[in-house]
Amino acid sequence: MRPDLIGGEGYVRNCWYVAGRSEDFGRELTALTMLEEQIVIYRDTQGKAIALEDACPHRKLPLSRGSIEGDHVVCGYHGLTFDCSGECVIAPTQLDNPPRRAAVHSYPAEDRWGFLWLWMGAPEEADRGKIIDIPNFDNPAWGKTAKGAMEMACHYLYITDNLLDPSHVAWVHLTSFAGAGTDNRPLDLEETEDGVIVSRWIHGEPPAPYYKPMLPFGPNCDRKQHYECRLPATAINMSVYAPEGEGGKDVPLSANAFVNISYNFITPVDGGRSRYFWFQHRNMHAEDEAMSQRMFDGAVMAFTEDKDVLEYVQTGMAGRKSPYINLGLDAGAMRFRTRVARQIKAEAG
Repeated sequence: MRPDLIGGEGYVRNCWYVAGRSEDFGRELTALTMLEEQIVIYRDTQGKAIALEDACPHRKLPLSRGSIEGDHVVCGYHGLTFDCSGECVIAPTQLDNPPRRAAVHSYPAEDRWGFLWLWMGAPEEADRGKIIDIPNFDNPAWGKTAKGAMEMACHYLYITDNLLDPSHVAWVHLTSFAGAGTDNRPLDLEETEDGVIVSRWIHGEPPAPYYKPMLPFGPNCDRKQHYECRLPATAINMSVYAPEGEGGKDVPLSANAFVNISYNFITPVDGGRSRYFWFQHRNMHAEDEAMSQRMFDGAVMAFTEDKDVLEYVQTGMAGRKSPYINLGLDAGAMRFRTRVARQIKAEAG
């Protein structure tokens, strides 16, 4: 990605990123890359997630090529052994004098909401209170889909661009999220303490195909598209459907409204690759497992459509021969990129 797009250089680090679904990590060494850093993750004998720099300080063999002994990681080259904090506790070839500088970086890790989060900044500044709060997560009246995971061969900010763009659904998601008014109705833009919200109400139109089977009212309704991104790269896309005449910007949320919230967590791998994690949370049909499966399958289909477009965007922008342009619909995305760039600069300062 070329550096002239706002926010395209570097990463916000003093924050939490999703490494994967909690069940993706067990008593084996799992190697992954986040923010261009090589990391190895495993669980200790108590089930706690441990994340270390994936490079033995001797000759930089990845620790993920080694083994686990108890709570420790043993390098597969000369047996240097590291504890959960990254300190070298055994050096077999010099038992009486372990090298003092033989240590690897340790990343604070936390299981929350079914995902494993890593703090990518200075460990001493890690604040577990800064992991996103998810209201109603344990409310039995709310239904959840399975947790999704997807690799995308594009810069993570192209994904946040997309998740701050309600209009693209009219062309990219014709059979799922599209619907009357998604192509040309005016958008409202709001800045929050840590992000940006792009939203709009669409009144008296049929619901999107994805949502039609879920609604206990119709055939027309009032629909709100709420597209929000928070630093560093968390997107909260909320779809609100109310009976026709009961929805609107300046009225309280209808007691009859159907609310579905898609929580999207984007983790940069490097300048051209990202990982995308999500689940959906709805205020009705909590016990309907068939609906949860249909919603999950529909989301995978839609996000695969996004993946196809965004990977071409990555290639096109990286190899462009002429200038790119922004449209009015890009206002929210450009505002978010500015917030990202400011935070990166502040951390570097």
